[in-house]
Amino acid sequence: MSKRNSQAAKTAARERLRIERERQAKRDKAKRQAIVAGSMVAVLAIAGGIGYAVVQANKPGHWEAAKDDKLVKPANTSGENGTTVVIGKDSAEKTLEMYEDPRCPVCASFEQTVGETVDKGVEDGKYKIQYIGATFIDDSTQGEGSKNALSAMGAALNVSPEAFLAYKTALYSAEYHPEETEDKFKDDAYLIKVANTVDELKGNKEFQKAVEDGTYDKWALLMSEKFDKSGVSGTPTLKMDGEKLVGSDGQNAPMTVADFNTAIDKALKA
Repeated sequence: MSKRNSQAAKTAARERLRIERERQAKRDKAKRQAIVAGSMVAVLAIAGGIGYAVVQANKPGHWEAAKDDKLVKPANTSGENGTTVVIGKDSAEKTLEMYEDPRCPVCASFEQTVGETVDKGVEDGKYKIQYIGATFIDDSTQGEGSKNALSAMGAALNVSPEAFLAYKTALYSAEYHPEETEDKFKDDAYLIKVANTVDELKGNKEFQKAVEDGTYDKWALLMSEKFDKSGVSGTPTLKMDGEKLVGSDGQNAPMTVADFNTAIDKALKA
């Protein structure tokens, strides 16, 4: 091979090597740009996700937002905000105050044992009942069932006082009242299922719509506030003329028919 041809070959080889290096440099640059762009997208996505999570976390929950709802008072109520619920004959001279939380297991035991006797006294005109609903179990369990059930009871009260009492009985029944740790009452469908065991509420579309729409949610919150301001510390609590009705233990609500009759007779004579 001549020196001339050898030199040309070397020059061509160097040129090919230069072109290949340029191509590799361009590929490396493009790769770096892709990595940077991807990283920026990931950072933006994370930032966006965090921003969304913060916004969602700071959004008020349903019951927090319900405080700002327009108040709808159920029929058959009176007093400030419609939170005075008195049921019974006008001729009854005395009123039995009844403090209960819908999720309270002791309230369920009381209603299952003594509830029928209490309602019979109202029916016979011995006394009226003033119902004050509480929701403190929701606060202790981070639940919603007490508030939701109280709102549904407002919807039942809007139908009639009789529907309210019958629905209260059904909610506290052994068949439908959940364990305190189970928040079944937060489910509208479950509350409607229970209501379908009450003649006046069975298939009642207006009642069902009120439950599903949360028509009486704000009312339930205001009723709960009334309980909180009452000074009563537990449920069930029964009072007449400002005095607690207690069972044989001298401290708690009467949990048997015999104890209730003894306590109510004494209160009616006072």
